[in-house]
Amino acid sequence: MALSEGERKQQEEKYDAAVVDYRRAMEVTRTIPEEEVFDHDGFDALCHAGLSSALSKLECYGESLASADQALRYFNRRGELHQDEGKQWIAAVVSRAVALARTGQPAEALKAFRMAVEMIAERKGDLPEREGLQKMIDSNIPMLQTSMPEDTAKKKAWWEFWS
Repeated sequence: MALSEGERKQQEEKYDAAVVDYRRAMEVTRTIPEEEVFDHDGFDALCHAGLSSALSKLECYGESLASADQALRYFNRRGELHQDEGKQWIAAVVSRAVALARTGQPAEALKAFRMAVEMIAERKGDLPEREGLQKMIDSNIPMLQTSMPEDTAKKKAWWEFWS
């Protein structure tokens, strides 16, 4: 229930409250008795995907990156892009890309944004935030490309053009 509350508050742009709910959801699941079958890793991945997005909106990029990485440890091994969890997998990749870009890692951010583009293109079924994600990605990729240092090994000196 706390996970659902976090998602609702995130949609309402109440990011501080969403962060609290995502963290509470992970804490509450730790009280589930061991004899009950429960996928803690999968649930935590869903929580971390949402948490990463909310932290990013709050400009807590270091924490957002850590949460995205936690979510991706699960999704990269077990995620299925065409199931419901695929939405959170894409969201975690995008949150990771944003966090990398804002923490001064443009090359890694560019890779993550490009991966998100491929995932969105491959995703079958509904992705309600597809248009918004695509716009955000499309605005970040050119910015990152222009901020990247040029490969001077591929450039010719001015005098090489005249000889």
